[in-house]
Amino acid sequence: MKRIGIIAALPGELKPLVKGWQQRGPLYFGQIGETECIATAGGMGAEAATRAGELVLAEGKLDALVSYGWAGALSCGVKPPTASIIAEVIDSTSGENYATASKEGHRLVTLDHVARHDEKREIAQKYQAPLVDMEAAAVARIAAARNLAFYCFKGISDGYNDKLPDFNRFLGKDGQLRMPALVAYALLHPACWPALKQLDKNSKSAARNLATIVTESLCKTL
Repeated sequence: MKRIGIIAALPGELKPLVKGWQQRGPLYFGQIGETECIATAGGMGAEAATRAGELVLAEGKLDALVSYGWAGALSCGVKPPTASIIAEVIDSTSGENYATASKEGHRLVTLDHVARHDEKREIAQKYQAPLVDMEAAAVARIAAARNLAFYCFKGISDGYNDKLPDFNRFLGKDGQLRMPALVAYALLHPACWPALKQLDKNSKSAARNLATIVTESLCKTL
């Protein structure tokens, strides 16, 4: 039986996938088809993803690592709340490229911060990528170092034209969103309420679509 590790950033990304799985601390244990899975949500950013990867690897031998979760759209051609298979990941910090084990899919660029609305066009043009996240390159690097297969699946939470608050100001050093600070900001800026409400709706739908696409894809390839 194949055994894989699934690395997400936030619990909401994993929720539909791990429903009914056994939870032990920050880890979830379950199966996708005939594949044994260990999943965790370790926080946003490269450092958090690296810690999460090490936590999953500590559970024993794996055949593959999966970067899993929400991504932002850098193009009008991809829209929330669809889910996508990623074929290539670009690390914007190092310039490294990582091919996934999937035969086809989108290109994704990993940043060291949450992409702001006013920089999405520039990022898309520079990297020729329609999607952006903060963790995939770190998971790819771990997989490459351990000679493991690497997969990446992303659900689109926010569209190219969505004008959301700058989430970087609410991101803690542990990679977790500081929700009290975000709520306080929202209360003082009612103009952002519609966008945040839509983000919440898109994110929940994207997580469900993500669980479907990863199950269908991995059942075919593993």
